[in-house]
Amino acid sequence: MRKNLMITPEGTKDYLFEECITSGQIQEKIKKCFTDRGYSQVDTPCIEFYDLFSMEVSGYPQENMYKSTDNKGRLLVMRPDSTLPIARMASTRLKHYEMPLRLFYGQSVYRNNPTLLGKSNEIMQMGIELIGTTGKKADLEILTTAIDCLSSTVDDFRIEIGHAGFFNALTEKMDVDKDTVEAIRGSIESKNYSTLNNILDKINPCPEVIAIRKLPRLFGGEEVIEKALKLCNGTKAENSLQYLKELYNELSKLNLGDKITLDLGIVQKTNYYSGIVFTAYLSGIGDAVISGGRYDKLMSNFDFPTGAAGFAVNIDHLVEISLRDKRKNETPVPQILVCAEDGFEIKAIEETKRLVSKGKSAVFSTFENNKDAKDYAEKVGIKEIIIIGE
Repeated sequence: MRKNLMITPEGTKDYLFEECITSGQIQEKIKKCFTDRGYSQVDTPCIEFYDLFSMEVSGYPQENMYKSTDNKGRLLVMRPDSTLPIARMASTRLKHYEMPLRLFYGQSVYRNNPTLLGKSNEIMQMGIELIGTTGKKADLEILTTAIDCLSSTVDDFRIEIGHAGFFNALTEKMDVDKDTVEAIRGSIESKNYSTLNNILDKINPCPEVIAIRKLPRLFGGEEVIEKALKLCNGTKAENSLQYLKELYNELSKLNLGDKITLDLGIVQKTNYYSGIVFTAYLSGIGDAVISGGRYDKLMSNFDFPTGAAGFAVNIDHLVEISLRDKRKNETPVPQILVCAEDGFEIKAIEETKRLVSKGKSAVFSTFENNKDAKDYAEKVGIKEIIIIGE
């Protein structure tokens, strides 16, 4: 029995009419934002070898990936992320290009999320990777590009900026193994503070444990840096905070007010981030619409040690916001219906093409008689009918 014949897999959906149109329009705006800044488009395969995502730094458990095998028995996955494939590409086919590489992509990622969470398993993303450069100027380019992407598509957003180096510096001083660090990271990333406290209760008390307990509350303006400095004791942590303060002061010149905030509780599940990390949110959407940061150490896994940073935009979230007040399943209605009498079909098709070339919204009628065509036009709201004949 084919019980799944009429449904889509969990976490996926069909996209209709206005959803597709709006998605295309948003992607064009973001693409222009990228190309105006000198980024070139690349695409990677939907299917990659499992080895690429089995690295410890990937942050994707194998149970969260769609897996298959090729005809040689090698394990494959549908890409859950675009940064790792582009890092692979940069370290092979683009290795001898002049640096920095400015790359952008527009492609879906696939994540086999647990059921009943309401999360999408197929996500349309656009993003950039700036490879081969480090420092404040590169980080400001990444952050301002993310802000421009949002500004070109929505009005109400906020972007939160943190630094992976602060969290890393704190955990390095704690007497815990890697699994415990990842458990701490996961509980902060998922905002499961009850689990976080249970983990920290089992660790020997120290200033770093106290600081990590307070991470989720270290959120706001420049005052956050001063609070955090009182909690840390070490050059690495302090340097991260001072650098973050410097970036925040630069971004304040954009006069975006409270749309830009500091959040030291940003701890990405993909633990390849080594510098700035940031997320962006839209009013009415619970998940981040943008996620990114600096991942200098990642490139060493591909024998290509160099600086790199980037971010990904969840296009589906932007479409959802854009269509919130629209009837998204409504079929677009053309202005003109072009009908043909017998023997004049080609002439009518040519007339339809002529009207479209003049900027009109016109379609060719496939009805057998003009009465049916007129009835159809009345039902859907087509205002004008042209009949091509003698």
